[in-house]
Amino acid sequence: MTTSFAPLTVAIGDLTAHPANVRSNSPETYDPENIAHLKASIAVLGLLQPLLVQKLDGKYAVLAGGRRHAALKELVADKAAKEFAAKTKVDCRLVPEDCDVTTALSLAENVTQAPMNAIDEFEAFARMMELDGQTPETIAKTFGTTVAAVKGRLRYGLIHPDIRAAARAKVITLDTMKAFAEHPSQEVQREVYEALTKDGGYLQAYTVRQALKSRGVQVSDDIGAFVRADYEERGGAVAADLLEDHSVLEDAALVETILLEKLGAAAEEARMRLGFAWADAMVRYDYTTMAEYGRVYPGPVEPDEAAQKRIDEITAELEKLQLEMEDEGLEDGAYNAIYDRVDALEEEARDLQEAYSAEDLARAGVIASWSGGQVTLHVGLVRPEDIVKQEGVRGSSANTCGEEAPHAGEITYPASLAEDLKTERAMALGAAMALHPEATLDLTLFKLVSDVLASGMSVTQAIKIDARKEYRSHAKIDEIDETSLDQVAAAHDALDLLWLDDTRAPADQFAAFRALEAGEKAKLVAFATASTTQSCFARDRQRDSLMHAFEIEVMPDIRAHWTPNAALFNRFKKAWLLKILGEDLGLAQEAVTLASSSKKEIVAFCDKLFAEPFATLTDAQRAAVAAWCPPMMQTAGVAFDEAEPTAETPEPDSEVAQAA
Repeated sequence: MTTSFAPLTVAIGDLTAHPANVRSNSPETYDPENIAHLKASIAVLGLLQPLLVQKLDGKYAVLAGGRRHAALKELVADKAAKEFAAKTKVDCRLVPEDCDVTTALSLAENVTQAPMNAIDEFEAFARMMELDGQTPETIAKTFGTTVAAVKGRLRYGLIHPDIRAAARAKVITLDTMKAFAEHPSQEVQREVYEALTKDGGYLQAYTVRQALKSRGVQVSDDIGAFVRADYEERGGAVAADLLEDHSVLEDAALVETILLEKLGAAAEEARMRLGFAWADAMVRYDYTTMAEYGRVYPGPVEPDEAAQKRIDEITAELEKLQLEMEDEGLEDGAYNAIYDRVDALEEEARDLQEAYSAEDLARAGVIASWSGGQVTLHVGLVRPEDIVKQEGVRGSSANTCGEEAPHAGEITYPASLAEDLKTERAMALGAAMALHPEATLDLTLFKLVSDVLASGMSVTQAIKIDARKEYRSHAKIDEIDETSLDQVAAAHDALDLLWLDDTRAPADQFAAFRALEAGEKAKLVAFATASTTQSCFARDRQRDSLMHAFEIEVMPDIRAHWTPNAALFNRFKKAWLLKILGEDLGLAQEAVTLASSSKKEIVAFCDKLFAEPFATLTDAQRAAVAAWCPPMMQTAGVAFDEAEPTAETPEPDSEVAQAA
């Protein structure tokens, strides 16, 4: 029937909409964004398909081709498209005025104009480039799209013909076909396809991508970017892709050789700087093999005059930076820059106050590996044969007793952080003692009397009765949780200090003191004793059974006096925070979700979580959050010897920590 429709040309200005067009009541069809691509195509290629029109009231009404008509009108209005004007004629086909199937005709044309098959589209783009000499830029202009989008389609159109044929025949899925574009070489694509399909198994996109990885390294891969300059300088072959990021360094062996050389150089530089005996490199840190290695850690040292001067300078700069970070108007970029500077300064301060022993340096070394897109140094490692040689040597800080090296995801505490945590625990214990005056009075009097009257060693070294207030230093005293400070302040405000009148002579002060009620005296003694309590971790029952039992009595839960906050979490590695969330608090899903976030965002999440536990927590999660603290701080927790300062932890290997 359509063959009887007479061809004719009609001026664009004489065209109008037809009431029977099935799309005439669909405004979204003519949205500017929907017309833009069509307008661009007509501007370059002209009107490829005639409009179907019918004579109505002296005008030619567009029965089928409303979008093309809209695009033509926009071209007329566009002064830049000079070849299109109201008088410009376009090809049409005329439907007789007495035709009674106009709606059916309009519907038929719109329905039959189904989107192109995806593979057809990919191949059409490729033919335009290969046969017609088109470029991605001219193709993008023709279809009103971006050059990047055209290149993406072209890549799929340039996949090996056999693989495209398999996708067209539905032997493999479209996604599986697309996976072959990960390598720009059609020959490599064909070889991998034949190898994976020779046994007739079901082919998946994931399997294809994994197989292609063995055939080279993409330049966008972290290793590819790291070695590319050296690789090209040595003449390594590069398979170029339309999208530069998908180009491939084809010589995987050369890539690994260069990577190991660069890792080895980094390890050697660290060895010389730190004074270790040996250096080595491995592409991936093999935890199974490395479990046989020991590790030594730096111990605290007294800084010399020059080092102390630098420590003082760092302390002053940290205080200044802390004030800057408190500015709520600070942009994220500026905040992150200050944050990185703080980390660097704290690390420098630790290095000035810690050192390896000469014995440890003589047998330990450094291994450099590639992890998380960067060179990672594992320092202080002791080879298995050297552990045997040194077994039984006193004073060594290496793991020489056949035990495994520390678990890679284990949280260890650098010396500076350990000292600060000791201070925070002492403050919490002081608050607990001030809130239990009778028990603290008994303890104080017992120590005073037993130290004088009993023979042998003192019953405890944890408190001093020399009437000197304990000096407590802390790197971030202005940031720590203030619960214990508030409790101590409240206890101080409740003291009766009228007897302590500076205008009175000491004898008169003593007389007033003796006149106090017993309960008031107990509060005063408790407060004074609490103020002399030294920085501490949880007591070892074997070493100090008295204080172990006393602390459990007055402070069964440190969380009543102390809450973890951002000041603590800021000093933890990102991997540690994820491990705490996933393993200690039972928030595994949250840990996985946060793994891709910045450390700053994770710290904020943890700070908010502990400040006010979320309503969505389960009972078990809520209990874990309410009880958590570093294990050596909890009174009734696992026995923990006075912590030896440690170096930074090895690479994390738990499932959650690896996500960091």
